[in-house]
Amino acid sequence: MMMITTRSVLHLVCQAQRSVSATELCQQLHWLPVRQRISYKLAVITYKTNLTKTPTYLSNIIHEYHPTRTLRSADKLLLVVPQMSLTLSVKAFCVSAPSVWNSLSYDCRSAELLSTFKRL
Repeated sequence: MMMITTRSVLHLVCQAQRSVSATELCQQLHWLPVRQRISYKLAVITYKTNLTKTPTYLSNIIHEYHPTRTLRSADKLLLVVPQMSLTLSVKAFCVSAPSVWNSLSYDCRSAELLSTFKRL
């Protein structure tokens, strides 16, 4: 059975020689490592859900942060990250999406257009 690796796919897509670094090819194609791709997708889905409030099954899970008293963080467009006791539950959308969202810069979170958000 033949094993297809990311390196061989990169060289095939770019039609590059084996001596060319796979890291350089990834940068050239704007490919992200898996963890960063997951974070990017979570951020885009969260942005779309915040903007349109659809689909409802996701918008019901994500809650905006509203502090009980006046704080500087009140207008930072943050989301509530629920406290979970299990390590597996950290991977749930209701926890990971707000975590990724809150880690973004304010400029990124406040983008009015999806294209601007993706660029930032």
